[in-house]
Amino acid sequence: MMDRFLAETRLVDFRAAPIKALIEERNWLSLSDWDKIGSAYDFVRNEVRFGYNAADALPASKILADGYGQCNTKGILLMALLRGLGIRCRFHGFTIDKALQRGIVPEFVYPLAPARILHSWVEIEYQGRWIELEGFILDQSLLTALQDHFPQRSSICAYGIGTNCLQMPEVEWKGDNTYIQKTGIKADYGVFDSPDDFFAVHSQLTGPRGLLYRFFVRHWMNRRVAQMRGGIIPQIPGATSNDGRTVLTGQMQETR
Repeated sequence: MMDRFLAETRLVDFRAAPIKALIEERNWLSLSDWDKIGSAYDFVRNEVRFGYNAADALPASKILADGYGQCNTKGILLMALLRGLGIRCRFHGFTIDKALQRGIVPEFVYPLAPARILHSWVEIEYQGRWIELEGFILDQSLLTALQDHFPQRSSICAYGIGTNCLQMPEVEWKGDNTYIQKTGIKADYGVFDSPDDFFAVHSQLTGPRGLLYRFFVRHWMNRRVAQMRGGIIPQIPGATSNDGRTVLTGQMQETR
């Protein structure tokens, strides 16, 4: 019987030619499990930049072709790479407060965004225990730009980040849990064998709002993310400024 935590699915399509080619080109199959995990994790974190795809429920091969993704899509790609490398993994679904995306979502359309947004992280089985991986969502260039902009801030829930340790977040693979949006989590939907199972029962932004997001808003958001990497951080209305830099007020969330 096929191991359900290693199974290929429509979304986790690790037998697709682009996924197989990437694994072969990087020679990842020859590595130890530690390095297999680390290599796939670092690739998804930094070589697949943070950005917004046309939808959440996309096959990993399409996400790889896009070259960018957010929590749900980068997680799908990471799962495909891990399963292609023989690493057992599963999908954990949540919602996050939309405040976590403030500063990226244009203020003009921010009121139209749902109050709770679908979120996920990947869990891997390593050395007999399940490890939670969320820190791959933001690429280091974006994270560094935000750290430089908020040098005195530790807690933040905006600009795609939800953490209480902005300057030293747990985002690198060191054999333990990694997080970068955890403090924005509102509801826990539990663990699923695959993202396919999760998105079969949970969806967001359908109808006119979904079309507006897919064809207009996400491109605007991606341009803002690109500007943020260059140090241009949009100011959030109602924020104050002490030293010439934006300082968030009223955006923090409690840690789960």
